[in-house]
Amino acid sequence: MSGDKQKNRVAIITARGGSKRIPGKNTKEFLGKPIIEYSIRAALESECFDLVMVSTDDAGIAQIATKAGAEVPFYRSEETSNDFATTAQVMSEVLSELEKRGLQYDTACCIYPTAPFLTANRIKEAVNL
Repeated sequence: MSGDKQKNRVAIITARGGSKRIPGKNTKEFLGKPIIEYSIRAALESECFDLVMVSTDDAGIAQIATKAGAEVPFYRSEETSNDFATTAQVMSEVLSELEKRGLQYDTACCIYPTAPFLTANRIKEAVNL
């Protein structure tokens, strides 16, 4: 995958700050690390993406994400930060905002922040499929 010069793909990790069922779930410690860090590391280590970013409305999540190597180029709108926003709405908003900034991608991959068992190899397998 690292030799794929035409990849033009973005990984979007969707991490809202306002979970009601499990408050702070995206930053909860899991085996010594914030749980979101596992998704970020898998995406980065896969070398499948031109951009690995986190879509969030929360400064704490943004800080953890950037420390782990992801980018947080902007914050989510209020509209996509509520309990009723769908993943499709979040992805659409992110891709639209990236396009406004002159960034267009052929492929967008949604990765959930609470997927600590996702690996770089699994991502590579999915991309190859």
